[in-house]
Formats: sequence, structure tokens, C-alpha cells
Amino acid sequence: MLIKKKKARSHTEDRYLALVLATAAGILNAMALAAFGFLPSHMSGNASQISSEVASSDAYGFLFLAALLLAFVIGGGLARVAVIAGQKFRTIFCLILLAEGVALTAVSVFEILFYSARFNAEILITLGFLMGVHNSTSTQLSNGRVRSTHVTGTLTDVGIALGSFLSSFVSRDKGLDRRFFQKQLHTHLTTIFSFLSGCMAGLVLFDLFGFHAMLALGVFLIAVALSAIVMTVRMASKLMVARKA
Repeated sequence: MLIKKKKARSHTEDRYLALVLATAAGILNAMALAAFGFLPSHMSGNASQISSEVASSDAYGFLFLAALLLAFVIGGGLARVAVIAGQKFRTIFCLILLAEGVALTAVSVFEILFYSARFNAEILITLGFLMGVHNSTSTQLSNGRVRSTHVTGTLTDVGIALGSFLSSFVSRDKGLDRRFFQKQLHTHLTTIFSFLSGCMAGLVLFDLFGFHAMLALGVFLIAVALSAIVMTVRMASKLMVARKA
């Protein structure tokens, strides 16, 4: 699921990726909304809100939203740089997810110990950065089929895949692969369902456990990344032993 393979990735692998990363993104997004009243991954809405801040001459609101957008972009860009720099390592995506989990855990511990409303803007910008990393990682790993935080883009992909699938029933073009479009549609719907389920779970979990729930999410991401690294190392070791034999 988290390993970039030389062969083409299957839709099944991407669906597992969506189940884990899109659900995690939805949970974190909802927790941030419950804690701070803001959605750190909702860049379309945040970008639109900048215009209202300009119209109302709210310099602080404008600068905060601009910083949030920039943090998301920087997070996505940094994840891309990491992938390019570490393309020789099969576990590069695992390492990025591991770093994200560690950062989220650190933020959660800070909020548990030192929560103060005066740090809300900085925490949200940090979460926006992590969301950028998260979305860039899933997008690169799946070759654009799984955008874990970008619901607008994924809904667009659902519409395109649905249109292509329906067209395959009436088109005379035998080049249209109905099965391929069906798999693509299932992958995008899985991403949407996972994100929405994560949002609902995130609100409930934060209401029950507060920032301890966010801490658990960070630990979960670390566990997923470490388990993938261990499995990859074991598989590589077995292959080396088999070749020597």
C-alpha cells in the first residue's frame, strides 16, 4: 500500500491507501474544526474567504489565511522534494508518513500540556502544512488516483469516471475499457467515503477525548509507517536469501 512499485499499482492497493490516508485526513480535519473552528485542508474555502477579509480590511485574517494556504503548498512541495531525493529508497513514502505522524504527535502533546487560545493560529498553520504533506504523499504514491484531502478534485474525478463508465455502454468505440472505468470509479468513491467517515469519527472522538484523540491519530500514522517499513525490510531480506540459495 505504501510502497512504490516498478509495476503499475492496482486499484485494490489504491483503495487500501484511500481507506487509511483519506480516513486519517478526514479525522484530523474534523478534529481541527472541533478544536479551532477551522478546516486546515479546505483550501478552496480558505482561498475564497481571503476575499472577504480583504473587503473587510481585516489584515490579521488575511495574513492568517494566506499563511495557511502557503503552509499547505509548502507541505506538498516538501513531500515532493523528499520523494525525488529519496526515489532510490522503496520506503520513502513510509518515511514521509512516519515524519508526519511524529510531527502530529508532537503537536498533540503540546496542546495537551500547554493549550492556549493564543497558539491557535500557529497550530492551524502547522496542521495545514501536515495536510499538504499528507495529500501530496497519497497523490504521488497513487499517481493522482487518491487525493486524501482534496474532496473537490476527487468528486470531479468521480464525475469523469462515472461519465466514462456510462458512455462505455452506448459508445461504439471498443477502445473504451468499461472494467477500467468501473475500477476507477470504485477507487474514487472509496476515497470520498473514507474522508466523510473520518470526518464523522473525528468529531465524535474529539468530543470524547479531546487532543488525546489527535495524539492517538499521530501514533496510528507512526504505527502504519513502521509496519510497512518492517514488512518491506523482511521481504527484501527473504529475496536476498532466495537469490543466494
